[in-house]
Amino acid sequence: MVAAVSALALAACSGGSSDAGAEDGPVTIKVWAWYPAFQGVVDDFNKTHTDIKIEWTNAGAGQDQYTKLQTALKAGKGAPDVAMLEFQEIPTFQLTKHLVDLGKYGANDVKSSYVDWAWKQVSTGDSVYAIPVDAGPMAMLYREDLFKQYGLTVPKTWADYRAQAEKLKTASGGKSYITDFGANDGGFMTGLLWQAGAKPYTYDIADPSSIGIAANSAEAKNVFGYWDDLVKNGLSDTVAYGTTDFYNGLATGKYVTYLAAGWGPGYLQSVAKTTSGKWRAAPLPQWTEGADAQGDWGGSSFAVTDQTKHPEQAAKVAMEIFGATNTDAWKIGIDEAYLFPTATPILESDAFVKKEYEFFGGQKVNEVFVPAYNGITEFAWSPFNSYNFNQLTTTVGQAIEQKTAWTQALDTVQTNVSTYATQQGFTVK
Repeated sequence: MVAAVSALALAACSGGSSDAGAEDGPVTIKVWAWYPAFQGVVDDFNKTHTDIKIEWTNAGAGQDQYTKLQTALKAGKGAPDVAMLEFQEIPTFQLTKHLVDLGKYGANDVKSSYVDWAWKQVSTGDSVYAIPVDAGPMAMLYREDLFKQYGLTVPKTWADYRAQAEKLKTASGGKSYITDFGANDGGFMTGLLWQAGAKPYTYDIADPSSIGIAANSAEAKNVFGYWDDLVKNGLSDTVAYGTTDFYNGLATGKYVTYLAAGWGPGYLQSVAKTTSGKWRAAPLPQWTEGADAQGDWGGSSFAVTDQTKHPEQAAKVAMEIFGATNTDAWKIGIDEAYLFPTATPILESDAFVKKEYEFFGGQKVNEVFVPAYNGITEFAWSPFNSYNFNQLTTTVGQAIEQKTAWTQALDTVQTNVSTYATQQGFTVK
């Protein structure tokens, strides 16, 4: 999700901070989050709660916020009561015991409002370390007009996706690519691995001393070998995500498909406005014809830090600000921030599933993304994911530049991450 929000105009954050509310007034809960249009959600919460007041700060997106948060937690002061964390970052902050177990404050009472895989991203057993907010189930967005112009058909398998890429290259005279592979985004690549059944890491928060590492598994090498082939044959571009060239590719027809997360429709609408009405959504191609394997790219949650002086109220904020019954907040989240909800009552509501998107020619794109979300299976992250992503993006980027085998890059990732884990005191399985 970080790639998406970096391209959107982030809402202005409220400045300053204050001590907890006076004894005869509401308790002030400080929240760090970078969601677009979040000010409206905060205002709504503050209007509907007399016992709690949220004080919001945008401390930066993704790693910018995490660095500040880690510094504050290590120093023992300066951290917020509640912080936005992407799913893959939760093990990192939990490992150092800086996240409050929300299970002690009633979090399991809302467990039934979330599908199994999403809840397991934030919990282990009865211990809950965050409340899910949004996710990034993957699908294929495509230019319907260009598919018709070049005689392409919507592919249902990755083999057919390659065949359509070959047809496109010939029909367009090499001016268009089937897509762009953004090797600078570890979340994107992990989403593709997730769909293919790869499990790069096996880690249980309840047993933090050991970790399983399989970054170069057969499933992972199959995925990267496939994309290596597309790139070397001029069928896929490799422009870095989040760059001007990437945005231009989406807007000019250079890329006829965009492999996107659930927040992708809103993201695309913001960076390719002139193509309104020309895009459509379809399920992600499958490795096996007729299969229903899905992957996730991104996902965020609210966690409570151990520096809070009001854990009960902070837990309430985490559970309720984008809660399963908070339709007003979710209207803002969906319409203005392009969030893909994890709360089942919101996710399955007609307001979301049947929502028509003018940018997609009136298509109800969530009828594609919701089944994808429901088909996602369990997936584990490591407690040093930033290092893992850095290794993945660096080695694959080098393979692209040097025109070496991408599968060898995965061997390098396996070696480097295993060495790093051992140096950090983990037993590597």
